[in-house]
Amino acid sequence: MRRTITRTIGEAEVSIITDGAVTFTPDLFPGTEPETIAELLSDAGAAEIETNFNAVLIRHAGRVILADAGPRDLFGPSCGFLAEGLAELDVTPDQVDTLVATHLHPDHVAGMITPEGGAVFANATLYVTDADRAFWSDDTNFNGALSGVADWAKLAQSVLAAYGDRLETLTDGQEAAAGLSGMALPGHTPGHFGWRLDSGGDSLLHVGDIVHAPALQVANPDIAISFDIDMDQARNTRKRLLDQLASDGTLFTGGHFLQPAFNKVQRMAGGYTLEPGRG
Repeated sequence: MRRTITRTIGEAEVSIITDGAVTFTPDLFPGTEPETIAELLSDAGAAEIETNFNAVLIRHAGRVILADAGPRDLFGPSCGFLAEGLAELDVTPDQVDTLVATHLHPDHVAGMITPEGGAVFANATLYVTDADRAFWSDDTNFNGALSGVADWAKLAQSVLAAYGDRLETLTDGQEAAAGLSGMALPGHTPGHFGWRLDSGGDSLLHVGDIVHAPALQVANPDIAISFDIDMDQARNTRKRLLDQLASDGTLFTGGHFLQPAFNKVQRMAGGYTLEPGRG
């Protein structure tokens, strides 16, 4: 089983690494009736609410960039295949010079550190937004939080500490590398962002976690997931961005799309539908 799929964006080589996959339960989508979920799954020809954990490797202008790094071993045996994916691409961790974390949830950053808290990518500078760094660094934000969320904060703090002398903050529109700029997409977390890659007249957007369950939230972007810190803001961000993508036809990907994960979006009654983005 191959863990990667690669395509050319202008002069860049972009590979989506599937670190793993799980299924969600309907209770993770508060305010959405089980009957609605069942109907959307039926329309999609799916038996379960499927999601992937994706990392993206970009080789461009002499740089080796890894955007997100998967959940490592935190989510069971169906995840934690980042190392295999990098090996498929003939990339070793020491060759990665730039890390981008769309946000500091464990399924995006656990793969950046060892179980002991050491940096996996010894030569990389890590880019995060200041809002996400500040949020996850403040333990008072997690007083009375749901079970496990405080542990998420500890993991985020461990990642920040591991790259402390190689940590940079990224603002909306700022470049982390030539042609790779941050894009504010707040709601899922306070500093949640995506990025835009422009190269040789081609573009690719990474929409972060505006969608967790493609079969549900693309067809009906009003459906929220309990992992969103501000569900209303996340919902508005999702609707705005999907509408923009449907209008301009830009190729995009994200943290939780199923393979092949290079997508375009079209409008349909009440929502949108994904189409494979072809070269």
